Amino acid sequence: MDQQKFLELLQSIQIPDTDRVKAATTELRKTYYPHPESLLWLLHILTSHDNPELQQSAGVEALRLIPKHWAAQPEAQKPAIREKLLESTLNEEKSLVRHSSARVIAGIAKIDLEDGQWETLPGLLAQAATSNVVAHREVGVYILFTLLEAAGDEFDDKIPNLFALFANTIKDPESAEVRINTLMCLSRVAMLIQPEEDEENLARFVASFPGMVAVLKAAVDEGNEEHTMQAFEVFHSILGCDTALINTHFKDLLTFMADLAANTNVSGESRNQALSFLMQAVRYRKMKIQGTKDMGENLTLKCMQIATEITDDDDEDDEVNPHRSALGLLDLLASSLPPRQIIVPLLKALPGYINSDKPNFRQAGILSLGMCVEGAPDFIGTQLDSLIPEVLRLLNDPEVSVRHAALNGVARLADDLAEDLSKHHANLIISLLKNLDAATVQSSNEAEQKKNLNVLKAACGALDSVTDGLEQEIMTMYLSELVPKLGRLLSHKDLTVKASAAGALGSVAGSAKKAFLPYFEATMGALSEYVSVKDSTEELDLRATACDAIGSMAAAVGPEPFQPYVRDLMQASEEGLHLGHPRLRETSYILWSTLAKIYEKEFTPFLEGVVKALMDSLGQKESDFEIELGEEAKEVLGQEVIVAGKKIKIATASDGIEDLDAMEGSDDDDWDDLEAISAVAFEKEIALEVLGDVLSHTRSNFGPYFEKAIETVMGLVEHSYEGVRKTAIGTLWRAYACLWALMEDHTGQKWAPGLPLNFQPSGEVNKLGEVVTAATLSVWEDEVDRAVVTDINRNVAATLKLCGPAILAQPNFTERTTSILASILTKAHFCQQDIGEEEHEDLEEEESSEYDWLVIDTALDVVIGLSAALGEQFTDMWRVFQKPVMKYASSQTNYERSTAIGVIAECTANMGKGVTPYTQTLLKLLLHRLSDEDDETKSNAAYAIGLLVYHSTDSATYLPSYNQILTKLEPLLHTKRARNLDNASGCVCRMIMAHQDKVPVSDIMPVLVDLLPLQEDYEENKPIFECITGLYQQENATIIELTPKLIPVFASVLDEPSEQLDVETRDKVITIVKFIYGKNASLIQGSEVLMKCV
Repeated sequence: MDQQKFLELLQSIQIPDTDRVKAATTELRKTYYPHPESLLWLLHILTSHDNPELQQSAGVEALRLIPKHWAAQPEAQKPAIREKLLESTLNEEKSLVRHSSARVIAGIAKIDLEDGQWETLPGLLAQAATSNVVAHREVGVYILFTLLEAAGDEFDDKIPNLFALFANTIKDPESAEVRINTLMCLSRVAMLIQPEEDEENLARFVASFPGMVAVLKAAVDEGNEEHTMQAFEVFHSILGCDTALINTHFKDLLTFMADLAANTNVSGESRNQALSFLMQAVRYRKMKIQGTKDMGENLTLKCMQIATEITDDDDEDDEVNPHRSALGLLDLLASSLPPRQIIVPLLKALPGYINSDKPNFRQAGILSLGMCVEGAPDFIGTQLDSLIPEVLRLLNDPEVSVRHAALNGVARLADDLAEDLSKHHANLIISLLKNLDAATVQSSNEAEQKKNLNVLKAACGALDSVTDGLEQEIMTMYLSELVPKLGRLLSHKDLTVKASAAGALGSVAGSAKKAFLPYFEATMGALSEYVSVKDSTEELDLRATACDAIGSMAAAVGPEPFQPYVRDLMQASEEGLHLGHPRLRETSYILWSTLAKIYEKEFTPFLEGVVKALMDSLGQKESDFEIELGEEAKEVLGQEVIVAGKKIKIATASDGIEDLDAMEGSDDDDWDDLEAISAVAFEKEIALEVLGDVLSHTRSNFGPYFEKAIETVMGLVEHSYEGVRKTAIGTLWRAYACLWALMEDHTGQKWAPGLPLNFQPSGEVNKLGEVVTAATLSVWEDEVDRAVVTDINRNVAATLKLCGPAILAQPNFTERTTSILASILTKAHFCQQDIGEEEHEDLEEEESSEYDWLVIDTALDVVIGLSAALGEQFTDMWRVFQKPVMKYASSQTNYERSTAIGVIAECTANMGKGVTPYTQTLLKLLLHRLSDEDDETKSNAAYAIGLLVYHSTDSATYLPSYNQILTKLEPLLHTKRARNLDNASGCVCRMIMAHQDKVPVSDIMPVLVDLLPLQEDYEENKPIFECITGLYQQENATIIELTPKLIPVFASVLDEPSEQLDVETRDKVITIVKFIYGKNASLIQGSEVLMKCV
């Protein structure tokens, strides 16, 4: 080999000529790098050449070859090589060369130290780190960092010495470089400490922590961007270590970061980094934050303060800035911590913001409220009546920027509180239309016109969200005004305004249903021209929104009116898959889902193409790829980083040489690929959901594609993106329910509670059950994402209620389901823990965030599902769940108590006399809850106690409490709250049916009849009318006397809506009507409904 030629080839790589670079790289890799001498030559260039770029390149290549060729170097030469490397690195002035050389030393030392060689290196580095020469200290500590990074385990027995060294270097009086390098070293040492086994080193780390924070503070104060970023990376990495390392200083660290985030005197980038750290802390240490006194409140108030920095031109500014990051943190806090810690302080501070004379404070107030709704909708829903007047005032604010913020806030409120907000529809829609009209006016001032456009889009967005939640009757009142105004905007010259108007029209149609028919053809005519536009990204955005809106209109008007548009739309949606626009692909899939729901089996002609496209989407590759970065990124060469939720390996410039042809073009292309990773995963999530919809609604016609679909979905159950995992498992459960329903239709057999099964399911159902349970258990037990566990809970609960106990006959499924539910109900499941934490005993009595409660709430629904599937046999399983359920029934939080009492009621109804062994325990709890301060809990307790006395055979236990129960029920029978009335009435009737002799029927029935018919909880009509018909059969004097009052009640429940009575109860009521007719026909003859029955 020719050493001079080798040098020339290496120099060629530095020349900006793609062909020469490619040719040189190919020859180096083919001719030189396979030979051990090449490493020696590279090290010589690194330590001796006078060209820094060449030295740095030689260092990168040498680092790659060390594992392959270092062992083959002559042993006699190695000491000289090591000495020369260390000497040249300590004296190198160029930082890039110095850092590259340090990594080469670490690469060699990793091999040597494992082989018992170069044992003097750590001592030599310690000497350099304490040298009188600043440059030597800087390099010595940096090499130590690279060595800790590459071969940390070799320092296990040297940690105390490292702490002694770093205690001095972290306070180096002359060099910020020494201090930041020490900080990075300590982050690697943190990873070596096992706190439970090494208390002394834990104490040393805890003692060093304030000094570590001081390095970050100094970097920020000095405005050193590079050091600041390095320091933040250290604290991010420590968040992922054992919590014992930061517990002592956790509160101070968060307070420091929050103060830094709010400090307008430091750079925006440093503030963003502080907010990013706080977000990570909330994600991975939320239980620790929840247990830190006042921390949730302090962070909330800081976020609101930072949000006031909003500027008028902000909405067009896409860059990350502190006030946007603060609102993002607020959103995360609301979904991660209990409302008491976030929403209560926010609402307390809110008047000071929305009543401020400063527009930016008013904006910050409404935006902060809007950001919290998604995380705590139930709690904010209880406060909505008092908030609405303030929201309306802000919608009519004199400042355009405030109105714009208020419109965005209303849209967020409506997204999560549709039902609560619909009560205020009159004032809201008037205000929204007023903003729409004001923003439609053209302005000659460009800045004003820009603001108007933003308000116009925000008004459409608010109308989109608000109308989406309205009842048909209410929506119809506004159609004549809303549709023309929004329709006119479809011809606006701005494409984004058109898209906003189209979205709002879709929601209007969706809520108006058939009432939209008079406007349907004209609206479709206006929208149809946008279904084929494709000349720009903006046009494709508009096309996607139009596609969504048309789907909503199709669902509104129904199959017949929409039929003429189906084929053209299906063709346009198929074309949309090939236009390189992720959202358009997703809206195409969603349109197919909508049409499958509308047309069901009539959708079959499109199935082949639809299933193929969905399978193609689900089969897209998401392979790891490498990104080529320039000189500035050499510090992370060869490392994996997380970008857009994906592990990416950072490659050197020369790593990527072989693919140079593919890398030509815009520098941004590589980063577009990063976005594509998450876009592909998100698309798969949508495609899976749509596949489930299509399968469920085309039923038996999906048969030819069923097996392939299940096979494809199974391959995605353990996908790295939680959205795909969630929908994959959900689609499998939907497929099982669909196959079960088809089997029932075919055989005419219906399941009965309990095991063994009353009939044997088909082989296909059993096989799919095996697949579904195996897939579910592979994720359910150890899943760390709350949403995935919540969705699995929902699917299992729904299937148990729909398909009965057959799924429980699958091997180990019942046992493992019971175990998983027990862990969730005791808050011990992985998705309920901080990262690396086993449990939080000190927080056992604390309330949950609403998102966290959803995991428990849906697990309780699975418990109900088990009771429905097992019936009386559930009595043994209830022993596992009774204690945690009763604990929630005694919670300090209203919705936890009411939910738990509701679970007791449902399980009692399902297990029937199986509840008997638990009569005494449950009776005591339910009696107490009959006097609960919360209406919902009280109502559920009335429901539950009625079921308990009706089903339990332990009358000796509950009969002595009959009078007490009746006394506690009496106030509920005089309330104006419908559900309380309904459940109390049902309870009384069950008590009468259980022990008529213990209830004063003559006193209570007149009161009860005056409350009929029920207005809300039709389920309670069953016990009420069973009781009444039973009394008629006995020819009870009281009920006979009440007949004139009951005639209109019977007429009401036998009329629409038909769901007031189940078939069995309806038949019993009709029998009594006929009985009355036989006794006194004149009582019936005045009612058209009743006469139809006789």
